Amino acid sequence: MEHKLHIYNTLHRKKEQFVPLHSPNVGMYVCGPTVYGDAHLGHARPAITFDILFRYLMHLGYKVRYVRNITDVGHLENDADEGEDKVAKKARLEQLEPMEVVQYYLNRYHRAMDELNVLSPSIEPHASGHIIEQIEFVQKILDSGYAYESEGSVYFDVEKYNKDHRYGILSGRNIDDMLETTRELDGQSEKRRSVDFALWKKASPEHIMRWNSPWSVGFPGWHLECSAMGTKYLGEEFDIHGGGMDLIFPHHECEIAQSCAALKKDTVKYWMHNNMITVNGQKMGKSLGNFITLDEFFTGSHPMLAQAYSPMTIRFFILQAHYRSTVDFSNEALQASQKGLERMLEGYARLQKLTPSDKSTVDVSGLRAKCEEAMCDDLNTPIVISHLFEALKAINLVHDGKETISAEDLNELKSVFDLFIKDILGLKTVNDNSAGADAYKKAIDLLLDIRLEAKKNKDWATSDKIRNELTALGFEIKDTKDGFEWKL
Repeated sequence: MEHKLHIYNTLHRKKEQFVPLHSPNVGMYVCGPTVYGDAHLGHARPAITFDILFRYLMHLGYKVRYVRNITDVGHLENDADEGEDKVAKKARLEQLEPMEVVQYYLNRYHRAMDELNVLSPSIEPHASGHIIEQIEFVQKILDSGYAYESEGSVYFDVEKYNKDHRYGILSGRNIDDMLETTRELDGQSEKRRSVDFALWKKASPEHIMRWNSPWSVGFPGWHLECSAMGTKYLGEEFDIHGGGMDLIFPHHECEIAQSCAALKKDTVKYWMHNNMITVNGQKMGKSLGNFITLDEFFTGSHPMLAQAYSPMTIRFFILQAHYRSTVDFSNEALQASQKGLERMLEGYARLQKLTPSDKSTVDVSGLRAKCEEAMCDDLNTPIVISHLFEALKAINLVHDGKETISAEDLNELKSVFDLFIKDILGLKTVNDNSAGADAYKKAIDLLLDIRLEAKKNKDWATSDKIRNELTALGFEIKDTKDGFEWKL
């Protein structure tokens, strides 16, 4: 590969050059949603972050198998080993079958991802569809000696594992200290230590989702699904495992331990984590009750929102910050992103209309290389966006007749903007070739052509009526020496 991609490996806490295990094939596993409610802004960030990685790896020429799981069983309240299953609780409260809840919210999640222009993964496995694989994985851990059965449930023995390996390698936690403080809990629960985590749970009589196993009628632990499904679809060793930073502990830490125990090797080469979306410095999430759903953003129907924000505004807002930095929600920040996106897309539209000259008086050389360099530096999308904004200055100068651009430079500029705005950053433009978007654009152009004709004929009443009514609908119309420009 010509470009050398460097990504931040959470496991080693440093940027590392990406070298796939099986070039040109790349295996990538990303933790998807637990489907018991509508997707919110916190769900959008990992989806968009790893969509960018997916797109860029394919741009570099890799063949990517992208697995994004759906958690529809085993994720208990408060991310613990006790309490009610999140999906089952929703089903009980709404008097539905659990899979009705799953399908309803999964359909809505997919629609939101489509609106955000997030590409579909290669495989989207459900935890509930891989119970056999999870039971087999538990048995491997038991056979290795790092798990124990207790009253029909099976728990991972963290203390024993930590003697031979290191539990806490991803999060940097000192598990020895945690073990010392939990010794007095012996005999007070099914677990030997409070830090031990469930691989299989015996179902209580009221538990809806349950399967037969060698140990009891029960259900798998939350952490187990990713180890089992990652192994099934990507092999015992694969390249990238990603997710939100909130999953580092306990979820991904537990994954590392149980995979190492079952397979006797480290399974993931690069761990990647995006940072959080916050509200007033606090993580946005369902458990904290401070979340805004994506549908509420798109319609402006939440009381914290000053207006509706388009899916592309949300995507641009997320891409304006580096994926490892915190992004704090505010209407002011989103409104600034909306204006920035409008500026970018307006410049992109102007670029399509530029007429080449014999020579260039603007310098647009090096734009492609600078954008590639930023992307190869741990997916630095804010720097890519800044380079594109810098190039807009040249586009506007040529558009206004103050500078000129050659056909060769113009074609290169169009190619770079198409590549980075549409293919890599995944921003939809006015010129995207959907039938609806094309018909919509042509209809507005037709109305404004009629207005131009009316102005030529000094039919001011018709001219003013078209302009005033379009303005009232939210269109901004600008007369130019060559005709007109408009945006919504």
